[in-house]
Amino acid sequence: MIKVGSYNQLEISRITASGAVFKCEEGDVLLPLRLVPTGAEAGSLLDVFVYIDSDGRLTATTRKPRAVVGDFAFLKVKEATTVGSFLDWGIEKDLLLPFGEQITPVRRGDQVLVKIFLHTSGRIAASAKLEKFINPVDQSLFEGEEVDLLVYATTDLGAKVIINNSFGGLIFHTELLLKPSCGQKLRGFVKKIREDGKVDVTLRKGGAEDVAADRSIILDALAGHNGFLPLTDKSSPEQIANLLHLSKKSFKKAVGGLYKDGIISLAPDGISLRNVQASGR
Repeated sequence: MIKVGSYNQLEISRITASGAVFKCEEGDVLLPLRLVPTGAEAGSLLDVFVYIDSDGRLTATTRKPRAVVGDFAFLKVKEATTVGSFLDWGIEKDLLLPFGEQITPVRRGDQVLVKIFLHTSGRIAASAKLEKFINPVDQSLFEGEEVDLLVYATTDLGAKVIINNSFGGLIFHTELLLKPSCGQKLRGFVKKIREDGKVDVTLRKGGAEDVAADRSIILDALAGHNGFLPLTDKSSPEQIANLLHLSKKSFKKAVGGLYKDGIISLAPDGISLRNVQASGR
């Protein structure tokens, strides 16, 4: 059975002047001649992406789309028309974002985060109304698991993310160093799964591994700045994040440990490696 909007391994039935023809239950699928690999012949198996062309025919391509049905993707608007906007997703036929699936009107050149789905008409379409496609959390997700994250919105609480291309989650502002952008991909960890099904996500695993990593970041930065960093417990979270990509809480904890171990010295204007004469101070 053909999976429209996905990759299929199909056997060439015959080669014609138009291209390679795959004979399937749903009917013939054409791979245009310009896309037929050199040496392909009747009986050859090819991995192709199948879609429906403008005339409603099953068509194959050896080009790889930026996303397939079921994926969330950040795509560029190529054209706005009377039926909706067409998105560039990397293959011959552009992807339609119907007006009814838009939250706000989009224009040519805009970047929009969408879910790619199979419309009831059988055609592939896009939707910017992402939350209706986010699944309720289930037992496949567990606390402490490392996960893929896609930022799709920001609120007063933090950044809303899609977890593993399926579930919804939230990274609280206190967990974020810098404000992420819509469509940004991150790696994180499931911090807590609440009784109401909401998921809290963190970008840090926690525990001794993070503390050791934070200490290494600070020591590497000191080594790269002649043994001195103009950061103290009075420094703003933004200053610390810009220089070290650490939260202020993590910075203070790591600095406290390094000081206790006699590795660094503290001064009103910053921190320095012990027994290092920093120049330019």
